Amino acid sequence: MVQAINDALRLSMQRDPRVIVLGEDVGKVGGVFRVTAGLQTEFGEERVIDTPLSENGIVGTAIGMALNGLIPIAEIQFADFIFPAYDQIVNELAKYRYRSGGDHTTKVVIRVPVGGGIRGGHYHSQHPEAAFVQVPGLKVVCPSNPYDAKGMLLASIEDPDPIIFMEPKRVYRAAKGEVPEGAYTVPLESARIAREGRDVTVVTYGAMLYEALDAAQRAFEQGVDCEVIDLRTLWPVDITMILQSVKKTGRFVVVHEAPKTGGFGGELLALVTERAFYHLEAPPARVAGFDTPFPYTLEMEYLPLSHRILPVVLETAKA
Repeated sequence: MVQAINDALRLSMQRDPRVIVLGEDVGKVGGVFRVTAGLQTEFGEERVIDTPLSENGIVGTAIGMALNGLIPIAEIQFADFIFPAYDQIVNELAKYRYRSGGDHTTKVVIRVPVGGGIRGGHYHSQHPEAAFVQVPGLKVVCPSNPYDAKGMLLASIEDPDPIIFMEPKRVYRAAKGEVPEGAYTVPLESARIAREGRDVTVVTYGAMLYEALDAAQRAFEQGVDCEVIDLRTLWPVDITMILQSVKKTGRFVVVHEAPKTGGFGGELLALVTERAFYHLEAPPARVAGFDTPFPYTLEMEYLPLSHRILPVVLETAKA
């Protein structure tokens, strides 16, 4: 995934001189995860900008760039550090099209490494998608694999709206796959069926896709056939695909690693209940992180891994 994202950035910068990359250590170092490695050498310090340690400054600068015709791609080093920029994102970035009556857009992509699984502890492991899904004017993307990461980043850079592009760092190098050379796009707002099934619909995204697929295989060995949907774009969500699957299976489970209370899973359950209530044959269920700060030593107990997903799937199937 690291290579795929780097390739997308390089292609975009080669094709359009307006594309600017900025963030903490993105230049000479190539980013803490080396996602931007080599870009400053190729494109220079004026297009790959090492910024001060100021997230609100990074996003504020990106907004100003966008209003003046540039296409900034801002990196926030860890999702946990994005909150000092939250005011800029919510009250400025997301509102320019609305407040200008459509005359001005802020074409900004904010890349954000998210989630646990790298022993980062409570300041380097959060997955705050719910804080951005709730903001009108933003699109929120979270790919799970290299092919989607490259295609969706290229699509995000072309999109006129501001986008929070969440990158699950647990699979930066663990998720591998064939990625075409050259430019291509994966449509935003479209989910994909990662595994077809008939008994239970399991919806997830990012790194938890692989845990859901593993749980689905284990459930299949016990006679329960799961359909697993990879959301890819969290908002606007592909509710059509979810509803089609739920109407087929009659059962719904959502998996995410953010805390359960107030999490994005609750919104998905509400959408399904509102629009497919009479198709449900069992109560919908959530498997999520716990309502605690993200722990360090108990990281694998906190994450909704396969061993936590499986019993919920089996219980939902038999209800």
